Amino acid sequence: MHDILDLDRFPLHRPHDPDWRSLVDRCRADLARKGMFNLEGLMRPEVAARAVAEMEPRFAADAFLHERVHNIYFKPVEDLPAEHPALTEFRTSNRTLCADQIAGSALLRLYEWPDFVTFLAATMDKPRLHVMEDPLARVNVMSYGQGQALNWHFDRSEFTTTLLLQAPEQGGGFEYRTDLRSDDDPNYDGVARLLRGEDPASKVIALTPGTLNVFKGRNTAHRVTPVKGGRARVIAVFSYYEKPGVRFSDSELLGFYGRTS
Repeated sequence: MHDILDLDRFPLHRPHDPDWRSLVDRCRADLARKGMFNLEGLMRPEVAARAVAEMEPRFAADAFLHERVHNIYFKPVEDLPAEHPALTEFRTSNRTLCADQIAGSALLRLYEWPDFVTFLAATMDKPRLHVMEDPLARVNVMSYGQGQALNWHFDRSEFTTTLLLQAPEQGGGFEYRTDLRSDDDPNYDGVARLLRGEDPASKVIALTPGTLNVFKGRNTAHRVTPVKGGRARVIAVFSYYEKPGVRFSDSELLGFYGRTS
């Protein structure tokens, strides 16, 4: 993995080394304090650029155009009237490649590398994580071109693991509001303030290519701001679960990718 990762700075391959433990402790502290951690330059920039170049023909010919209008919850909320400002709708648009379309890539090598999975589990304070069995959903690569965005939402999973491969010329920032709600308090009025652009605690960060981001998004609202310019924002999403054998249902596969196999 030395050919694709900077393992001198980030010794993911040495789980019994004090430097590995120090890195895990730093990541855990960042997750507790900020709701995320970033390993800038984990993937070598030239490897990320090469991966994007290799995928460009597939994005042009085979990617699924995912477009939908949705509220921040991706569903109706029984507790709220339809006109409540917390249910304001936005548009999400991107092009998606699935794991079966990037066979043999550096991204799949990284996703399946046992030391990477062990490291992520340790940062999340999980006894173990498992790769998905789903041949489509295990790794996805999303491209956001001019005017496209991933709009406000909460994640279904506790943690989201991404790797930025290419940054856009402008826009495409990762905007988030930490702990906007809790498991006990939906904070609908606070959600409405955020969606109106009136929450001073909202933050925007710009990631650099090769950066690993692990994010706690279940109760932290977040979005990718609209991309501007001729260069797309390209990002890989790695899906891991605490139990083995996870697959998406046919309805989920159709909704996310427009196909079931």
